[in-house]
Amino acid sequence: MKYSIITVNYNNKEGLRKTIESVIHQTYRDFEYIVIDGGSTDGSADVLKEYDEQITYWVSEKDTGIYNGMNKGIAKATGEYLNFMNSGDCFYAPDILEKVSKNNYDTDIIVGRDYHYNEQTGKGFSTILPPRISMLTFYIQTLPHQSSFFKRVLFSNTLYDESLKIVADIKFYIQKICIEDCSIQLIDEIICRREPDGISKSYNERRIGEHQAVLSEFLPKGSIKDYNTLALLDKVTLYKFLRLIENPRSNKFITLCIKIINRIYG
Repeated sequence: MKYSIITVNYNNKEGLRKTIESVIHQTYRDFEYIVIDGGSTDGSADVLKEYDEQITYWVSEKDTGIYNGMNKGIAKATGEYLNFMNSGDCFYAPDILEKVSKNNYDTDIIVGRDYHYNEQTGKGFSTILPPRISMLTFYIQTLPHQSSFFKRVLFSNTLYDESLKIVADIKFYIQKICIEDCSIQLIDEIICRREPDGISKSYNERRIGEHQAVLSEFLPKGSIKDYNTLALLDKVTLYKFLRLIENPRSNKFITLCIKIINRIYG
């Protein structure tokens, strides 16, 4: 199975080098590596020249943002599955592609976990995946994009929405999973070791605005009120609640507990 690993970079020279090193040292070799640099002025192009023989295709030119760069990478990709490992993030271990390929997945989207590591504190945590994927997944948050593998054919009729600067990946997930009902496989493997702070955190107000606009595009107002109620629970509690409520044995017990609580506090 051939993979296309796509890296988008802008003025993150050292992060780019770290990402390149994690890609080119993968033990599984059936992949192509594509790097799209947005015309960096910090010497990133020199790093790309240094690794020229180990990168299948790279370009350094002005673009209109992250998703424009990702769409450029998609246009050059020829692999069966695409992964977007942007500069600063890296594969968790050298054998990640090998581990994923051994399972012979054939779903439209494969999703593993991220590991968020803070070098200053020496602490980290891994992503919690939901018990199942639904619109609620993208209302609360999203899936780990760097740890996802997408069949290239999914982009034949839908690219990333370049009018969005931060949450076009969320819109793409919603379109493919919730609207088109594409198949998805969640795996427990940690795929990506990522930087703790990305663009979505740096521009939090804009991220929230874009996120709400995307949700409103797909959800009627009445549904949004229901999701708002569910979102009152933190993500971990909500996922645990969903696992329990969908289990017939625990469902009766939870219902009884809710009735008791309602009698006490109702």
